[in-house]
Amino acid sequence: MTEGATSHPLKKAKHQRLALVVVAVVALVAAALIATWALRNQASFFYVPSEIVSDPPPAGQAVRLGGMVETGSLVTKPDGVTIDFVVGDGDARVPVEYKGIVPDLFQEGSGVVAEGRMLANGTFRADTLLAKHDENYIPRELQDMTAAQKQAAIEETTK
Repeated sequence: MTEGATSHPLKKAKHQRLALVVVAVVALVAAALIATWALRNQASFFYVPSEIVSDPPPAGQAVRLGGMVETGSLVTKPDGVTIDFVVGDGDARVPVEYKGIVPDLFQEGSGVVAEGRMLANGTFRADTLLAKHDENYIPRELQDMTAAQKQAAIEETTK
């Protein structure tokens, strides 16, 4: 028998496990890169008005704008479905344009998150509006109820 013709069975198993681990790591890295590449256009960064004013995102990039709808800024266009308003954060203001049905909680002086894109003229064109409420929010249906009626309504929905 020549030297090296026989291989040690433990060495062979060790090399197979190492090869399997290397293949698994390469597959995981490849999957992560493919997922990142596929989702690159779906990423949406969150900005407040002062960030958009100081360092605006590229025109057309999908972003989220969050802040407060300034009182007195809400204007409904003649078509009845397009609105203009201003979102502010106390330091800066961003004009927003939205076409569609607004959420029930959307109103002046309330919080809003608008998903959309900045236009070249500095206006934010929103595709979606998400109205925010404070921690004291009470649904309209419960506002005129007594404490006992509210408790009964809550118990009815949790059955």
